[in-house]
Amino acid sequence: MEESTRDHGKGPAIVVGLLLLIVGLALALGGSKLVSVGGSAYYLIAGLSLIVCGILFTLRRGAALWLYALILFATLVWALWEVGLDWWQLVPRVAILCLIGILLLLPWWRKPLRSK
Repeated sequence: MEESTRDHGKGPAIVVGLLLLIVGLALALGGSKLVSVGGSAYYLIAGLSLIVCGILFTLRRGAALWLYALILFATLVWALWEVGLDWWQLVPRVAILCLIGILLLLPWWRKPLRSK
């Protein structure tokens, strides 16, 4: 697909990128507070990763999808390690990231991304 065709759809990638930047910033700030009182470093790491992912989306890089997939996988592993298969404790840890991941599979979020 030509670059001019991709430019018409860059809005969705920028919107997703900004959304991930905001979510990542919130998680990183809360995670740094949690680490300072001896809590889990997961939220700080996930927040920083989402910030990078948001920047990649804003720059319309295809690597953003792979990074998000890695974040989602790591979150699932962490959540299962922390609470096991207890549904009511597992859902708050993974539901939002899974929902965003499903939305990112839709073509209008993926099309404007460059493969390089």
